Amino acid sequence: MDANKEIRRAVDTGKIVFGFKETEKESMIGKAKMIILAKNIEQDKKEKMENYSKIGKIPIYSFEGTAKELGAICGKPFHINTLAVLDKGKSDVLKLTAK
Repeated sequence: MDANKEIRRAVDTGKIVFGFKETEKESMIGKAKMIILAKNIEQDKKEKMENYSKIGKIPIYSFEGTAKELGAICGKPFHINTLAVLDKGKSDVLKLTAK
């Protein structure tokens, strides 16, 4: 499965929130179905997201690219270090964490 294509399809057809604060908020209220983190996210933010993931049983996908690359895949002109999938739309993005 091509992670980049599935992330983009989720952005285009589903409901996604971008950025640490929005992802944090949606994780705390239980709406996030998945958290995606860029590989160059700050360690303290990564640890916070991992804690929210454990508490809310939200899967985390560690994106292999940088925040700049994640932003480009999402079609945004800015860096994205964190995003939350609220609705996967027509994508299979939630299968990225399935082992």
